[in-house]
Amino acid sequence: MNSVLNAIRETVHIAAHDNDAQCNIRQIFNADDISIYRFELGSDENFVPSPVELYWKIPAINVKGLWKPTSDFSKRIEADWELDNHESRISIDSPVISLFGNNDENIICFSCSNAINKVELGAKYREEDDHIYCKIVLFTECRYTIRNFSVDVRIDYRNIHFSQALKDTATWWEGFENLKPAYVPEIAKKPLYSTWYQFHQDLHEEKLLRECKIAKDLGFDSIIIDDGWQTEDNNRGYDYTGDWQSERFEDFGAMVRQIQNIGMKVGIWYSVPFCGKKSVAYQKFKGKFLTENHRWAPVFDPRFPEVREYLANIYAKAAQDWNLDGFKLDFIDDFKAYPDTSFEQNTERDFMSINDAVDALLTDVSDKLKAINPEVFIEFRQKYTGPAMRKYGNMLRAFDCPGDPTMNRVRIADLKMLSGNTAVHADMVTWHETERVEYAAFHYINTLFGVPQLSVMLHQLPVSHNNMIRFYTNYWKANSTILLAGDFVPFSPLANYPVKKVVSDNKLIIGLFDNHYLDLDAPYKTIDVINGKPSEKIIVSTDLSLGQYKAQVFDCQGQLVNTLVITLNQNSVTIKAPIAGMVCLEQQM
Repeated sequence: MNSVLNAIRETVHIAAHDNDAQCNIRQIFNADDISIYRFELGSDENFVPSPVELYWKIPAINVKGLWKPTSDFSKRIEADWELDNHESRISIDSPVISLFGNNDENIICFSCSNAINKVELGAKYREEDDHIYCKIVLFTECRYTIRNFSVDVRIDYRNIHFSQALKDTATWWEGFENLKPAYVPEIAKKPLYSTWYQFHQDLHEEKLLRECKIAKDLGFDSIIIDDGWQTEDNNRGYDYTGDWQSERFEDFGAMVRQIQNIGMKVGIWYSVPFCGKKSVAYQKFKGKFLTENHRWAPVFDPRFPEVREYLANIYAKAAQDWNLDGFKLDFIDDFKAYPDTSFEQNTERDFMSINDAVDALLTDVSDKLKAINPEVFIEFRQKYTGPAMRKYGNMLRAFDCPGDPTMNRVRIADLKMLSGNTAVHADMVTWHETERVEYAAFHYINTLFGVPQLSVMLHQLPVSHNNMIRFYTNYWKANSTILLAGDFVPFSPLANYPVKKVVSDNKLIIGLFDNHYLDLDAPYKTIDVINGKPSEKIIVSTDLSLGQYKAQVFDCQGQLVNTLVITLNQNSVTIKAPIAGMVCLEQQM
């Protein structure tokens, strides 16, 4: 069956498919270079759908690169004979692709409303006719019957910055009843200390409490106690997951209270899908796994209601018994179909769809935890950070990138553009204790446009490192409202966002992470320039008559090293600033 309708730029087609069902697509919105189509598939009887592809093409004019939610350093144009399609489902990424131009402008940003089920998207260059072929593929993993299906497809051709097109896509998703984002408590928007990179599983109560006292003094308001709290096994494996008894600490609840008395909120880590073969739970749930052949541990099958109840009750009991403030719920993306996953009829399951069952599980978990503590924080990390995950989690963290400040910067920006008011956290930063303080600062200041997370052994750091952490943490907290809720724009995605800016209330905060100059295209009363590059020149340029600014120059430890007055009247000015330092400009009246 083929159906064709006129789009703004091109014709959207439904590829031939094998479904014995009525199929159509119609335009339901068309204004201001945004078009929305509704695709519907239905039958009077249940059927297992075969894949359906929606596709169209656009001329490859002024297309510089391609943005996907977790493409990291690879934002280049893709040819139609290479690479797999972009995959999205409830626990993997988001159903959106953006093509951007030579000035970071939006060429096309397309998305779909189905953020629960698996969707494949592509935007590939075809050399035969120099067009970009865009597509959305549905039902590629559907192995169960349906009767009616509907999805909306949004195509945005507006001539705006590509980041704005992505932010507007996130707002569009929020309008669907099944994608309403969760409430974000204030603690989710505070700097967080993590045990993972410096302790791993080798946690010790006395040392942990010492670290918490230092972290609190440096400005960190919460801690996530990561893997290792539940077992005395230090082999970095998952053989004992599933029972979640605190074997390592004599009285885990008492230790939590001690940390809270220091003034920090406490969250703990769980690897949600895994049920280790050495756990009691493994014997109890034998036969109720998606697979037992995972490289780490058998994976719970959430299509069984007793599995969902068991997992939700584990977290609820921990929240009550230990008075916890938060949870890091990990490895959600491992809830998926494996080669040995059964889709045969089973009366003990109340779902056939794994993705729908994950939705039900996380809804139960979120509801139970928020009933116990309405201010609870729940962290998810990339790639399970799409619009569906915002329903349950209020903190979305960049995927692990220890020792890599550039990747952290890129992942924070990629997350922020699709996350609305959900708190976007950096991956916890770590560095070697003998690192030069300016280079240690690079790790930290690359996180400042998200919520900083830290994972270094603080009591072993030089005084200079702790001075740097305190300075930038205090700066971040003083400006957190702007950094989190201001108008955020990352520039040059193919160059890994060497410039980031955020604007609010006549204040501009800009991060320079490579040798780019600061081009002022509007008057601001206050301008903070973070020198995140290994050179001391800050070049400020403008075509406007902005008058005089007082400039205060700080090094990365917060020491004031210079004060001067500069004049910005259709000219360029060079300011010398320490590596990893900051220049604060204030307009003089």
